[in-house]
Amino acid sequence: MSLPFPLQQNPNPASPQRRAEILANPGFGKHFTDHMARAVWTADGGWANSEVVPFGPIPMHPAAAVLHYAQEIFEGMKAYRHADGSIWSFRPEANGERFARSARRLALPELPVADFMASTKALVSADAAWVPDEGEHSLYLRPFMFASEPFLGVRPAQEITYMVIACPVGSYFSGGVKPVSIWLSTQYTRAARGGTGEAKCGGNYAASLAPMIEAAAHGCEQVCFLDAAHGRYVEELGGMNLYFVTSDGRIITPELGTILEGVTRGSILILAKELGLEVEERPVEITEWQQGAADGTITEVFACGTGAVVTPVGRLVWDGGEVTAEKAGTEDSVTMRIRRQLVDIQYGRAADPYGWMTRLA
Repeated sequence: MSLPFPLQQNPNPASPQRRAEILANPGFGKHFTDHMARAVWTADGGWANSEVVPFGPIPMHPAAAVLHYAQEIFEGMKAYRHADGSIWSFRPEANGERFARSARRLALPELPVADFMASTKALVSADAAWVPDEGEHSLYLRPFMFASEPFLGVRPAQEITYMVIACPVGSYFSGGVKPVSIWLSTQYTRAARGGTGEAKCGGNYAASLAPMIEAAAHGCEQVCFLDAAHGRYVEELGGMNLYFVTSDGRIITPELGTILEGVTRGSILILAKELGLEVEERPVEITEWQQGAADGTITEVFACGTGAVVTPVGRLVWDGGEVTAEKAGTEDSVTMRIRRQLVDIQYGRAADPYGWMTRLA
């Protein structure tokens, strides 16, 4: 039996007019719905105090362990409104399972997947009016948990707060779906074997911010990290997985180990096989990307994730050179065919033979 998440109605919700203004141009991660879900875990009592409450600031003790030792994790998923008005999510159980894996790595209590699902369904039901119904807009859901115990000793916290917040979103990149430029970071690394690279925790993303500044200085929107051990193998971008399409019908993605096991990444492995591509998960040397893009053996590169879905990569830039993918973002490209197939399933415009969609409301 899952935790109950009773609704405490927000007495001052956004007006229908204000909500309509936001939904017309939501941006990404700037506007939030009227409610949030929460629950608290303690070492003595387990999970309790689960409810959906009015959205607002979180009271926090200055000694809360998360502020000092970064013991926290999060997830990212979306709710999509279908043509009949129903609201669905894409493989949310996979997000719940990854949330539990991240919790284990950060010494946090595991939230059962049933409770993870119950919290997201309760929040979406309460704020269903915030789910957009036009274009490829959606409601982004952000479950997270953090060490809320006020304690300055270095040990796993004995009190943990779990929450889910939501915001209507448009395109992850302000210019919509178009080829992005990638800066190759050779000074910084994202994760090392045995570290937290496979967990979805804030520290991994914080580590990407300094090289993101470096990328912007070189006219690039994202940064690509190499492995920490050798500085030779492609890992992932600051917040997305990478794929390479070859001229002989293969699609290649870096193997797991120090990178995040993306839900979108895993789904593309399945869709690519349906398109007749030979799928390879293996180490990818940066020279393979550089030389392959230059001589045409790599025809496309794309990034994927919940926020951006599938985004073509146009340029790889490094100190001393750059290469451009031949078919980046063209309508007949593998990148855009996979993107259309994935998005059509998410929005209910195509059949879901894999059972990936779960109805939330």
